[in-house]
Amino acid sequence: MSRPVAVITGASRGIGKQLCIDLAREGYDIVAIARSTADSPTKLPGTVDETVALAKEAGGATCTAWAIGLDVRDEEGIEALAGRVKSELGRCDLVVNNAAIAPPGATLGSPMRRWRLAIDINVNGPLYFMNSFVPLMTPGEGRVLNISSSASVAPAFGRASYTTTKRALEALTECIGWELREKVAVNCIRLELSVWSEGYTSTLPDMDFSDFEDPVIMSDATLWLARQPIAYTGHVLTIAQMRAMGAVRAVTRIGDRVA
Repeated sequence: MSRPVAVITGASRGIGKQLCIDLAREGYDIVAIARSTADSPTKLPGTVDETVALAKEAGGATCTAWAIGLDVRDEEGIEALAGRVKSELGRCDLVVNNAAIAPPGATLGSPMRRWRLAIDINVNGPLYFMNSFVPLMTPGEGRVLNISSSASVAPAFGRASYTTTKRALEALTECIGWELREKVAVNCIRLELSVWSEGYTSTLPDMDFSDFEDPVIMSDATLWLARQPIAYTGHVLTIAQMRAMGAVRAVTRIGDRVA
């Protein structure tokens, strides 16, 4: 029997990287997607190739893991990737839309291309992945998880395009969950905690991150949602809510990992 297949965006570092490793360990084949590759790295640390190497190590000899350099705005590229997954892996069981951008600064008076960039990455990207990969899912077995933020309900966060697009992603989750009811479960995690990432340590080198949570909590949440009945759909859940349900381990501290 073939292994289930998970497609994860924003997989070069942080939450996406951790998801690839832990899902591989749990028996998934991995399609890891990010713009940052060994051949074309970005300014931030981490590449999708590094993630895949760790996922293969965690998943063992039978684990297939692909490093895909792809921009989530590339609708045609996403459709082509879905065709390759269908042809070579034969299935898709889980899509995690994790890639996002949060342009800083005031909205009015800023170049509108920054606004469009946030919409394209944070809303259109997840929609493109759902549109291309849901048809590969066996009815009654497929799962989609969208990653949101408590900024979706916090106008004072100060990044209007991020707040607006994350709130839109939550609404999109609820709507597509309703459209696909009893076929594919579509849920969303509204991350309300500070979770460590290599990107933080690169851009804020003097900050104390020891009290930030370990990204492993997002793996707990993802795996729990992937195991729920197909009727469990259209939910927007915080980590606190999932902890109260026993879905996520107790409070973690990244300082415990790196000490």
